[in-house]
Amino acid sequence: MSIELRTEPLTAEAFAPFGDVLECAGEPDKLINAGLCGRYHDRADLDFGPQGRAGLSIFNAQPRSLPYSFNLMERHPEGSQAFIPMTENPFLVIVATDVDGKPGTPRAFLTAPHQGVNFHRGTWHGVLTPLAAPGFFAVVDRIGATANLEEVILDMLHVVVS
Repeated sequence: MSIELRTEPLTAEAFAPFGDVLECAGEPDKLINAGLCGRYHDRADLDFGPQGRAGLSIFNAQPRSLPYSFNLMERHPEGSQAFIPMTENPFLVIVATDVDGKPGTPRAFLTAPHQGVNFHRGTWHGVLTPLAAPGFFAVVDRIGATANLEEVILDMLHVVVS
């Protein structure tokens, strides 16, 4: 038995309870480099806690396809986590609100080309799920000595469809 989820487009408004959408949408905040570069300034609420620091890593995730089945969700209680694709390929973003320390009902977002996400600290999310190869991402997250990962196996298998 499984629960079916339909993907929805990734928009800043729909994703706001979970984090930030990283994209060049609308007019830039200012022009730099002699007017040849638009700067979309300070677009993510990066949070590394009092005992962490920002780290930049490169991930190479294996691509998946729809329908996509999952039962694992995770969160990072000590800091935010940003995924910035290094290709224009879309990827799947699965998130859930917190309900008494466990993931609530998951939602599935499908990114448009050139969109990334920043999960706020403590946001339940699925694993990195590119839908095409290569699955290269720049990841900005907390580096620190304390544990920053909680994983939960869901009672029911969830299947994401387009």
